[in-house]
Amino acid sequence: MAQVTVTIDGKAYRMACEAGQEQHLETLAGRFDQYVGHLKSQFGEIGDLRITVMAGIMIMDELAELNRKIASLENEVASLRSSGEGVAQAKARDEALMVSAVEELTVRLRDITAKLSVRQPESTEG
Repeated sequence: MAQVTVTIDGKAYRMACEAGQEQHLETLAGRFDQYVGHLKSQFGEIGDLRITVMAGIMIMDELAELNRKIASLENEVASLRSSGEGVAQAKARDEALMVSAVEELTVRLRDITAKLSVRQPESTEG
């Protein structure tokens, strides 16, 4: 386990993390410190614990909003996939109908051609 010292609201905290995650932990702590600093600038000295709780709630609110957006986007993707599959099925059905129609026309044309071949026009030589 690696150890990192992060600073939040001017206080140093020694924390353990997985090896290779030190920079990530420092970045997260820095972002959290920004929340704490923002709240302190708005509300002044209302107590470290209260500021920390408020910052945590703000972060959870942002996380909840992001989760709502993700769920909405996932639903939209599923809907688009579903409609795309419906379009593909309709296209395949239309193509099958066209092939059937062309085959039917081919049979009719062959019948007409055969009938015309049997009825050779009489010669009009004089």
